[in-house]
Amino acid sequence: MGVIRGRELRCRVPALRQDHAEEGRASIYQSVFTNSSKEMMCFPDFPYPDDYPNYMHHSKLQEYIKTFAQKKNLLRYIQFETLVSSIKKCPSFLVTGQWEVVSEKDGKQESTIFDAIMICSGHHVYPNLPTDSFPGLHQFQGHYLHSRDYKDPDAFKGKRVLVIGLGNSGSDIAVELSRLATQVVISTRSGSWVMSRVWDNGYPWDMVYVTRFASFLRNALPSFVSDWLYVKKMNTWFKHENFGLMPLNGSLRKEPVFNDELPSRILCGTVSIKPNVKEFTETSAVFEDGTVFEAIDSIIFATGYDYAYPFLDDSIIKSRNNEVTLFKGIFPPLMEKPTLAVIGLVQSLGAAIPTADLQARWAAKVFANSCTLPTTNEMMDDIDEKMGKKLKWFGQSQTLQTDYITYMDELGSFIGAKPNIPWLFLTDPQLALEVYFGPCSPYQFRLMGPGKWDGARNAILTQWDRTVKPTRMRAVGKAQRPQHFYNLVRILSFPVLLLAVWLTFY
Repeated sequence: MGVIRGRELRCRVPALRQDHAEEGRASIYQSVFTNSSKEMMCFPDFPYPDDYPNYMHHSKLQEYIKTFAQKKNLLRYIQFETLVSSIKKCPSFLVTGQWEVVSEKDGKQESTIFDAIMICSGHHVYPNLPTDSFPGLHQFQGHYLHSRDYKDPDAFKGKRVLVIGLGNSGSDIAVELSRLATQVVISTRSGSWVMSRVWDNGYPWDMVYVTRFASFLRNALPSFVSDWLYVKKMNTWFKHENFGLMPLNGSLRKEPVFNDELPSRILCGTVSIKPNVKEFTETSAVFEDGTVFEAIDSIIFATGYDYAYPFLDDSIIKSRNNEVTLFKGIFPPLMEKPTLAVIGLVQSLGAAIPTADLQARWAAKVFANSCTLPTTNEMMDDIDEKMGKKLKWFGQSQTLQTDYITYMDELGSFIGAKPNIPWLFLTDPQLALEVYFGPCSPYQFRLMGPGKWDGARNAILTQWDRTVKPTRMRAVGKAQRPQHFYNLVRILSFPVLLLAVWLTFY
């Protein structure tokens, strides 16, 4: 996507679902629902309608995005069904920072000069199909495919299916297939925490978990205490050891799997969990523990995606050791002019829409020279520091993972949109309590600074009303909302108990 004097150019805008996967475009299956709740994944100045469910079918999300584009008058800036073939620096780049973009529509190519580029094509387009990692796969006589090509379960009725990979897609597909297939087995190398979308007292998980106070505790407590609390919380719903799901390193904050039904399907025997595949035969899979899954009809590789920007010189984004090297996951640090930004590549436990919104706001200010990036050395040092933290918190991974609130506050501080918590407690205690102890919803980053939205305060104070409304179709008693003081006392009780024990014995 390019931006120049108010004009915008994008890769062709995909529908959220087709009957078959198309080359170069993201693809999803019919039954996809969101893992983030509506109050946590909206554009920060555009709440979802009250009656929308907290977790939406992809068709509802598409409806919301279309409405947003219409209300914000964005459609006139989007060139639909337009393929970006290449993006190259202009000969005058050292002076102007401009880019030449070659696009294609209806078989005709067009070259246009742009002052700046935002790449917003995501990272769920090019499937990672590691066939070389599985000896014997070439002789397997059944059918295999990547989860990107999966659409619905009908073709697998009565089949024996092996799903390789325990991510969100692999778990969703396995659960869905378990109702029609004869047997479904999930093979996983390292296991994963499995979370329900429904958390304490029936509230959406992210509105309970993603709070400033909880983030403060995770970062302030000694690592052994923080790790113990994290593992304890992840095991609250069910004991992962008993289901074969326990991660190899449970204290790492890798993205958990969100699936409300997987434990139940395992208990019913329609889904089984196995370790990594050692090798394939013509009809079977031999696992690393020596067990065998025989008479397999189909294998579905839910093995993720590779980063790829075929329209751009690879060295721009992978500027060191063939690794993605981006300042704050957005700006290539070795660029002579900061006129290219990658939006939406960073992953966290937060939702994509508010993250991309804040990234784009900062990038736009950098393009307009309203914000200045640090020196190249400073950016590289920051990248190295963040890589060290990422390794400690999330383990070895190709993805750019980070802590959601820390990252959002960092971006917000660059443009003056980070909430000033002490000031809020002095001037608006009611709002401050909700901002600090309640969910870190996107509206917080429109409370102050450039892009301030007058409706942000009310949106924060009424977010629980919109959360409860679609579930209270039969009103019984008064609607309940979390009690921040009670939760604070409950959370603090364990550290206080530890302190008491320490004082008693030492």
